Amino acid sequence: MKSHRSGLLSQRVAKARRRLSACCLCPRRCNADRTGRRETGVCNTFENAWVSSFHPHFGEEAPLVGLQGSGTVFFTHCNLLCSFCQNYDISHEGAGHEVTDAQLAAMMLSLQNEGCHNINFVTPSHVVPSILSAVEIACSHGLSIPLVYNSGGYDRVETLRLLEGVFDIYMPDFKFWDSNTAEMTCNAPDYAEAARKAIREMYRQVGDLVLDKRGIAQRGLLVRHLVLPEGRADTREIMRFISREISTDTYVNIMSQYRPCGRAKDIEPFQRSVSRSEFMDALHAAKAEGITRLD
Repeated sequence: MKSHRSGLLSQRVAKARRRLSACCLCPRRCNADRTGRRETGVCNTFENAWVSSFHPHFGEEAPLVGLQGSGTVFFTHCNLLCSFCQNYDISHEGAGHEVTDAQLAAMMLSLQNEGCHNINFVTPSHVVPSILSAVEIACSHGLSIPLVYNSGGYDRVETLRLLEGVFDIYMPDFKFWDSNTAEMTCNAPDYAEAARKAIREMYRQVGDLVLDKRGIAQRGLLVRHLVLPEGRADTREIMRFISREISTDTYVNIMSQYRPCGRAKDIEPFQRSVSRSEFMDALHAAKAEGITRLD
């Protein structure tokens, strides 16, 4: 709201739009001209965002959900494109529809009016210009609840800096440490390096997660980590990085729900779900590295 009143938000919208002509929003830097419906790039998206659904969501982390839910906007397509994505129809197959910035703004205001505690943008990395433009419109009509950037962690620092003073809560995944695993599953061998840089920048902007008296998140960093079969997520290394280079007070959600979706059935060892012992090993690794603020 302060950024909107000062004119800073309008400047950020213009800068973000300019980056679409030779797109460099995410670490893939595919240089596609996404303006004027010329090219779509890796994310298969032109200039306007696509949305698959928006609604109050009660399956997110407790500090986001509260009693009224997290106002979640699920964007179609993705810049990371994990082969095992549990929303494969949305990220890979394009389930959803194109929206204007005004329509996206109306979705935010509708979720706020339903009593949601925040606006939670899921898979936002490839549509930052649309988000910023829509937030500017929504601010003019009374948007006032915290904004959540819920990404796969494959973000560019230069793009994240456009969000400083606009987003209150960052919720990135940190999926893998090993470049071979990232290449095998996402064709992104630089994933871990990009995620480390991104999470450092996110933490610089917002710090540790701050809750109000009701336990509802107001500002800060929350990191998600999905446990993979046979330890392929390298949980110990990721938790060590968070503990030593970010903060031992980082709010972390270690997730056990991996199952072989999408093309995972064709890739060993991703053809099975995670066992209870693998999940418990991941929890023990986090605690051994000093991470105790677990969802």
